[in-house]
Amino acid sequence: QVHLAESGGGLVQPGDSLRLSCLATGPTFSGYALAWFRQAPGKERELIGAISWNTGNVRYEEWVKDRFTIFRDNAKSTMYLQMDSLNAEDTAVYYCAAQGGTWYLPGSASEYDYWGQGTQVTVSS
Repeated sequence: QVHLAESGGGLVQPGDSLRLSCLATGPTFSGYALAWFRQAPGKERELIGAISWNTGNVRYEEWVKDRFTIFRDNAKSTMYLQMDSLNAEDTAVYYCAAQGGTWYLPGSASEYDYWGQGTQVTVSS
């Protein structure tokens, strides 16, 4: 059974950095794609980027504009989201997601079967 658990959210000020973690547990993640999504109040859940567990290849949505970085540590079974230059528009619940048996990095929430519970990030002065 795949289980995902996010951590690292909190309240930060504009311009700050924050790193989120997603601990992934399960039989094996070989062949999996993992992703970070976020959902702001009143908005749809949106993809930030996705990473191949095997190769480490990453795809980002265009709006990310180099402010966010996704990487993983296979030994710790953890995916990370490094966020820099945060602003109020980044306030949202951040989710990690996983999908197995895929040769590509899915771009829509409906393509992911496994989800974490989410972690709140609030950017405010």
